[in-house]
Amino acid sequence: MRSLTGSQLARQLGDWSGALPAGPAYARVAAGIRLLVLDGRVALDTRLPGERELAAALGVSRTTVTAAYDSLRAAGYAVSRQGSGTRAALPRSRSGDSASAGWTPFGPDGSDLLDLAHAAPEAPTHALRRAYDVALEQLPRHLPTCGYNLFGLPDLRAAVAARYTARGLPTRADQVLVTAGAQHAFSLVLALATGPGDRVLVEQPTYPNALDAIRRHGASAVPVPLTPDGWDVDAVAAAVRQTAPRLAYVVPDFNNPTGLLASDTERRGLARSLGRSRTLTVVDETLVELALDGATPPPLATYLPADLSVTVGSASKTLWGGLRVGWLRAEESLVRRLAAVRASVDISSAVVEQLTVAELLGSLDAVLPSRLAELRTRRDALAAALGRLLPTWRFRMPDGGLVLWCDLGRPASSRLVAAAEHHGIRLAAGPRFGVDGAFERRLRLPYTYPVDVLERAAEQLAQAFATATASSVATRPLVDSFA
Repeated sequence: MRSLTGSQLARQLGDWSGALPAGPAYARVAAGIRLLVLDGRVALDTRLPGERELAAALGVSRTTVTAAYDSLRAAGYAVSRQGSGTRAALPRSRSGDSASAGWTPFGPDGSDLLDLAHAAPEAPTHALRRAYDVALEQLPRHLPTCGYNLFGLPDLRAAVAARYTARGLPTRADQVLVTAGAQHAFSLVLALATGPGDRVLVEQPTYPNALDAIRRHGASAVPVPLTPDGWDVDAVAAAVRQTAPRLAYVVPDFNNPTGLLASDTERRGLARSLGRSRTLTVVDETLVELALDGATPPPLATYLPADLSVTVGSASKTLWGGLRVGWLRAEESLVRRLAAVRASVDISSAVVEQLTVAELLGSLDAVLPSRLAELRTRRDALAAALGRLLPTWRFRMPDGGLVLWCDLGRPASSRLVAAAEHHGIRLAAGPRFGVDGAFERRLRLPYTYPVDVLERAAEQLAQAFATATASSVATRPLVDSFA
């Protein structure tokens, strides 16, 4: 069971005495802890510090902490059992089906809703057409073969390897397995490395489809909350010690949905904890090429033991989701074992798309600048529109990636999603990105549409938010998480 010390919880609460509305001290302590649970910064089922320990850390009486815990238990935000202390929880209404159901942001065919539930840009039309032309010219040399290649076409494996090498992670073609996307690659690792009941360490929040894949394989996600500034390396180390995860899944490059970029120091700290525990680590680099401001540190895999790292990537976010081509990078022996797992699911990716992606990767440095410039313009336009129309929302301007992770200022995400459909927008609620219903105060918004579309969307969001919160009372945030 994961646990928090009094000093750790006090640090997360910050200036609890002045950051919350006036009221009894116990009520303000309880409200602070409740907001941390709702925001996902205190993971569910985490054991809270003992009353005496927390009272000493906060500089209050034990009676104050006792009353705060009683208040949390009465509201469903904490549970206590003999011998296991007090643990963080969510009321049933917040931890039910909405948080654990499969994430299906795509609506029925023919829907006229603006889809802001997924984050993927349109294709770079000219570059993609040219790449397909080149691929079709190369196709005849593959026609005499059966067309199957379990590991992927040599040309594409070499192109992926060259990209890793250029980024500071020396890679051979035989260390690459071509897949049907990064999600497919992660599922292969789960199938190979985990079984029912095994624990998988994840960031909190994280990519919803990764959480779904973990559940589908019978494993259990162990969330480690991100801080407003990044990765709490000490918390990761503690979670590894306390839960002994079989696998770790991390997104250090423009984390989806927070947009956070792990620093070189954070990468070294993560690698130290995961390497020391011999935890196989999947590094999701789906968004690594989308640096809008500044450069990215070296790949996390450069700091991990070679036999304990699998790096997954995809053409979907950088180029176009319709290509359905991804890959994983690992030691050759592990690649062969993962290919054997793949053989039981499918035996090859489409030849033309592989040739197309190989061509695009070879010219990526020429394609990316204009794409990044457009994304930068869209990001800034969406941020400006939200600032005008929804000034109470807060978010941290990301240095890359495709989304803003918005703090709504109150636990209204699911209500907003429901209201937004009546205003012409499809959204993904904040709880989709956390374990067991956290992040009701959060909403992920992609900036993957043209500026005029995003500005209209902000107007529709403002109308939907007014509808969703018309009968609710605003809750002042304790901390400016991820802002």
